[in-house]
Amino acid sequence: MPRIDVWNRVFLAALYLPALAALAAAQAADRPSTSGAAASGTAASATNAQRPSPAATAAADVVDRSAVVDRSSIEGKVLVGYQGWFRCEGDGSKMGWHHYGSGGKFGPGRCGIDLWPDVRELAAEERFDTPFRHADGSTAQVFSSFHPKTVDRHFQWMRQYGIDVAMAQRFVTTLRTPDQLRSVNAVLSHCRDAAAAHGRGWAVMYDLSGIKENEFDRIGEDWRSLHRWLWPEGKKDPAYLHHGGRPVVALWGCGFNDRAPNLEQWAQLIDFFHNDPPGGRCTVIVGVPAYWRNLHRDAIAEPKLHEVIARCDVVSPWTVGRYNSPEAAQRHWRQVATEDIRWCRQRKIEYLPVVFPGFSWHNLMKSRGREASLDQIPRRGGQFLWSQFVEAASAQCRSVYVAMFDEMDEATAIFKCTNDPPVGESPFLTYEGLPSDHYLWLTGRAAEAFHHRVLLSADMPKREHQNRDPRK
Repeated sequence: MPRIDVWNRVFLAALYLPALAALAAAQAADRPSTSGAAASGTAASATNAQRPSPAATAAADVVDRSAVVDRSSIEGKVLVGYQGWFRCEGDGSKMGWHHYGSGGKFGPGRCGIDLWPDVRELAAEERFDTPFRHADGSTAQVFSSFHPKTVDRHFQWMRQYGIDVAMAQRFVTTLRTPDQLRSVNAVLSHCRDAAAAHGRGWAVMYDLSGIKENEFDRIGEDWRSLHRWLWPEGKKDPAYLHHGGRPVVALWGCGFNDRAPNLEQWAQLIDFFHNDPPGGRCTVIVGVPAYWRNLHRDAIAEPKLHEVIARCDVVSPWTVGRYNSPEAAQRHWRQVATEDIRWCRQRKIEYLPVVFPGFSWHNLMKSRGREASLDQIPRRGGQFLWSQFVEAASAQCRSVYVAMFDEMDEATAIFKCTNDPPVGESPFLTYEGLPSDHYLWLTGRAAEAFHHRVLLSADMPKREHQNRDPRK
């Protein structure tokens, strides 16, 4: 039996029941627990615990969409990428400040994120103290994706704001060692439980960044192992996303010019997910470069790429960072995406566009010894994101993928981030004084159009209660 299968079966079995028990206990609790972060010595500070909750100021125009999402189709859905990769010292993952810091260190001047999470709604055991300080001198805190209650909270937000499906990111490079595999399997278990609890859909998205030529078989092994967990003895996970009667799996990273093409391996991998009896027969989404059809800029100049892409069921071009303003986004849609869609429809392939709220990776690049400006692609209060939703709806796209739900490294997150980040050597972006749920709310408004297949107004909607953040 392959080693990866053994690790998956052992860790998933060990994680599944404890995760459910921890989640049930957390949801039943009337007050914050003293376990988790508090027990490990990284308990939430009293000052931060007293920070005002945004619920009273921003909830008045939020509709809790409690209905269970139809998980039988991608159509009419807003999907979000869910990284789930943040870890903290003392969270039990043994991965330190993974994705928060660099080289195992996380502190002023040694940081990998450009946005800071708003943790005011999190319970004490979900918050972890950091070496950073707010302007008032209080300790800045973050969350860990390893904590089941936090992942559950994220899916609760998805339900509240009308986001349908979370694509759980599964990087092939994290399948190489037992510790990493244990950690990502924990998050996958949390996603599965939270999707079921809140009526959302979920699916696996394999990110092949950094894959070696001899590692493609590892993906098939991993999927077969997950398949036995997700559907033991033929039983289906009702929360898992399907399309065309088949489970959905996404494969990201085909045809980019910053990595080896491996087109033969890609073709074989797509065929595996289409035809392998034990774990295959899937609907396959393939994440490709923005200029895949023209074979230039971010794409390899290899015509065989089109042959590989033609094997998939859904094409999803990665447009993050490919334009930087509403006007540039419109040009891309009119000059590039429109022809992409025509190419796909001629071959009966579906098209899943990617939209993003902005971009910045100043601190991440600094940690790698490189320079990058802060706020490289400004959000413009949501106008940039909204303009992309408008173009996707105008092109009659049936669904859309938002990059990303929780990506603070490159500042593409739409979840709740603070307007009161730490001060000091590492600079951070804010939501420009807008409520911390502004981008969740805006995504939810766009989702209504995709749910009902109607066009969006070019004018970004205004909230009935357009409160600024109460701390500003």
